Amino acid sequence: MVFKRFFDRGASAESAPAEPVDDSADTADDALAPEDDSALPEDAPDRGWTARAADVIPGGSSTGSKRPAGLYGADAPTAPTHFVQASGCHVVADDGETYVDCTMALGAVALGYAEPNVTRAVIDAVSAGHVSGLNSTLEVAVAERLCGTIACAEGVRFLKSGAEATSAAVRIARTYTGREVVVASGYFGWHDWASDAAGVPENARRDVLRVPFDDPAALETAVQQAGNRLAAVILEPVVERMPSDTWIARARELCDRHGAALIFDEMKTGFRLAPGGFQEVSGVTPDLATFGKAMANGYPLAAVCGRKDLMAAANKTWISSTLAGEASALAAALAVLEWHAQADVCDALATNGREMRHAVEAAVQASGIGGVTVEGLDPMWFLRFADPAMESAFLLRAMSHGVLFKRGAYNYACVAHDDEAIRVIEAAASRSFVELVEGA
Repeated sequence: MVFKRFFDRGASAESAPAEPVDDSADTADDALAPEDDSALPEDAPDRGWTARAADVIPGGSSTGSKRPAGLYGADAPTAPTHFVQASGCHVVADDGETYVDCTMALGAVALGYAEPNVTRAVIDAVSAGHVSGLNSTLEVAVAERLCGTIACAEGVRFLKSGAEATSAAVRIARTYTGREVVVASGYFGWHDWASDAAGVPENARRDVLRVPFDDPAALETAVQQAGNRLAAVILEPVVERMPSDTWIARARELCDRHGAALIFDEMKTGFRLAPGGFQEVSGVTPDLATFGKAMANGYPLAAVCGRKDLMAAANKTWISSTLAGEASALAAALAVLEWHAQADVCDALATNGREMRHAVEAAVQASGIGGVTVEGLDPMWFLRFADPAMESAFLLRAMSHGVLFKRGAYNYACVAHDDEAIRVIEAAASRSFVELVEGA
């Protein structure tokens, strides 16, 4: 059972959602393999999906971290880049092999791929017609639930991506305060205000002052520089580690003193560290916050939420997306909220993540390899390599032994990472490190 380890650790039978589905096959590799070759997408003769993607998709992927170079490094040889099936914590790649996945769709999936309760909810929503010229009742139902879950939420607007939600939060703060300057620390997506990439006009980011993570002095200097033009301080509250209490408290204090909005980007932390995100753990409540990723277990949904008076400013500007309130992703989010209401999902993520990282730490120690450390938080940990070439070599060797690790941060735990998955992770890491040591 996908949730067997979780319920064995103390959740009662009453805490499980109604009508449990028998998904015992999820942990068996052969159960995920297509029954015959016809189940795999047709391929052009002698051309793999990586080559075909390169011909028609700039960079080979619409998601930066899933480009071949993002997966394995710039000089990586051919390796699987596409999947044909995902279930629990396993993916079947375009080579027909099944892998234990430690990336969990860049943290967007916390319950497990194709989780039965979420899947059922989505199918029901799609079967009923997931979009129309009117608003879905699910938009109201999910917003009400979020207002009861997230400390700062007195109002909610839905969007489809984290970049949209953080951009909306910044626009709401600027509209509410009538000011322009934003002090920012973290990654907030690809939109112009948050990016220094090619093609972004200098003026688009002129009023954004960047500060390092967990640097109270730099934060105070930037706020002083902004002066009476400060609209907001937006923070990614967790960047590879928890921040100091001083950092978060200072941000709250400075915003209160200068009449600016404090914004938390809870894309990674929401429904992972706690259902209500970092603000629930820290006890520091922002004025606005953005959520996504695990909130809908991989379905495209994001939210900006916050104090009622600030959220009212959304009516004074223009924030709109045709499919923001479509019902399939909202149904997925409601199913996720049900899981969190009935079981301690975040405790399961912390427990499973701790076992994953301990397994890899044991492999590092046993192999005697140098230049590799395991860092981060239990639900979202990562491997740090002193040598990028070693990292690429490790990732490829681990794939050959049945495990997909994330290049850079983060590897994410999901509820479906069971005892067998942990065993495979440790074995793959151990064999890969030993091979690297012997090869060196």
